[in-house]
Amino acid sequence: MIKQCHSSGRDKSYTVRDAVFDFFATIGVDTIFGNPGSTELPMFRNFPDHFRYILGLQEATVVGMADGFAQATGKASLVNLHSAAGVGNAMGNIFTAYKNQTPMIITAGQQARSILPFEPFLASVRPTQLAEPYVKWAIEPARAEDVPLAIQRAFNIAMTEPRGPVLVSVPVDDWDRQTKPLAEHRMFYSQRPSVNAIVALSRALEECKCPAFVVGGGVDRAKASDLLVKLAEHHQAQIYVAPMSGRCSFPEDHYLFNGFLPARREKIVEILGHHDLIVVLGAGAFLYHVEGFGPFIPEQAELFQIVDNPLTASWTPTGTSIVSNVRFALEDLLAVSKPVKKEKNQTKQLPRTGGAAKPQLAAKPRLSSNPRLSSNSLSSSTPLTTAYVLQTLHGLENEDWLIVEEAPSARSLIQKFLPISKPGQFLTMESGGLGYGMPAAVGTALALPDKKIIAIIGDGSALYSVQSLWTAAIQKLSITWIVLRNGSYAALEEFAPEFGFKKHEKVVGTTLSGIDFVALAKGFGINAKRIVDCAELERELQDATASSSSTLFEVVVSDIKNEPV
Repeated sequence: MIKQCHSSGRDKSYTVRDAVFDFFATIGVDTIFGNPGSTELPMFRNFPDHFRYILGLQEATVVGMADGFAQATGKASLVNLHSAAGVGNAMGNIFTAYKNQTPMIITAGQQARSILPFEPFLASVRPTQLAEPYVKWAIEPARAEDVPLAIQRAFNIAMTEPRGPVLVSVPVDDWDRQTKPLAEHRMFYSQRPSVNAIVALSRALEECKCPAFVVGGGVDRAKASDLLVKLAEHHQAQIYVAPMSGRCSFPEDHYLFNGFLPARREKIVEILGHHDLIVVLGAGAFLYHVEGFGPFIPEQAELFQIVDNPLTASWTPTGTSIVSNVRFALEDLLAVSKPVKKEKNQTKQLPRTGGAAKPQLAAKPRLSSNPRLSSNSLSSSTPLTTAYVLQTLHGLENEDWLIVEEAPSARSLIQKFLPISKPGQFLTMESGGLGYGMPAAVGTALALPDKKIIAIIGDGSALYSVQSLWTAAIQKLSITWIVLRNGSYAALEEFAPEFGFKKHEKVVGTTLSGIDFVALAKGFGINAKRIVDCAELERELQDATASSSSTLFEVVVSDIKNEPV
């Protein structure tokens, strides 16, 4: 039941601001991420003592922090942006929040209602259209008195699957207007799957010879990874990760784990070619990065999809889509699953064709036989490779870590050398837009102060939201930043042949030179060090990851070899 923080006896002096902050209290929101401007100032007068304001130095950074915070807590985060300019600055990470299905309430400042007809300075002329189509809902209420109800509705929409960001534009003179407390309102939402659809999928699983499960971030968002493991083991289904998944939804050291699918139609069909049933869970079927041709799935295969987003289900080109909460669907599937006969169960265990369940060993530099990577066997002048950096990190990995990644050119190496063994311990962006990783690390550290956050960031990505370091320093967060410095937008260079570039042909606009990440970090108040050889890598990482403070390592790597996605 919702309880108001102000009594009805105070209605005569009860303002829109009172009603809004009372509502935030009822839903457990006590943190606001922002970069304030003049049109937001009245919102923060008499700021409640139980609230904390997390200042970011740029609006995209602010939204990225709120995204990481919401994903770590599973609850809606609150963001305040400055009118049209602030929303415009934030659009890259609003797009990412939409693709990540992150529940987020965005309040945006607006000029006073009385001067809006004159297009005043800093006004947002079309505030509800500015962030579209990458918010689930946007409104500028017709009356000041309607602002609290609009924010209540925005919260309900943000938290309804498929979750996502919403925006409420609030004119500057609305906050001091008198209003009444919000009426009590409870919203229960249950998106259970069709019984007939679950029965049909269960029958298909019983009759198939070689099932494949393709899993996406929706499984982890629904906290359904434990059920997925049970269902996969029951049917001995090989597990593949959907293209561009932003979370770990299945333990990558499990014997059924079979690797990552690329965002390419022909390659997906080839990898899944020996399966007669494909079940896509919490993901699109399928996300592509380049144009493809031919069938969408192997000719002999049948496809089922379980996803919480009807829009995603609507563009699935073949098969059967079940729109449902993923956890509910897996619960129902397990409830109707029949025991699998031993002899039939054995026929499903075909040779693996995808990625390895155990981390591969880096070919260079030369490693000792100790799986914990004794650096004594390496010369102090041995150059670093990205694979070795990741393998060293894997050797130090702790179950209390949460890894946030934004290093697109190193992603396939991360998948090989830094397998994630526990769902809920990995985040990246599902949009492909840069500038998410650094602020998301800050947001997750704020949400989960007992965890150590490991942020693996490319040098190109780091420059999009480097201001995040200041907030991490001010908030005294426990983050180890690993900036992989290869001096270029390497992902573009590796992708260039897809668009007709010849081998070794120069790609303009991809070189990054003369950037001192150590100096940048220290300027924002973060301890930092440049690492250039293997001998010091393990020692420095071991000390930093065991520390409760933030440290940034600019790790100079000599190679990044990645398969284009």
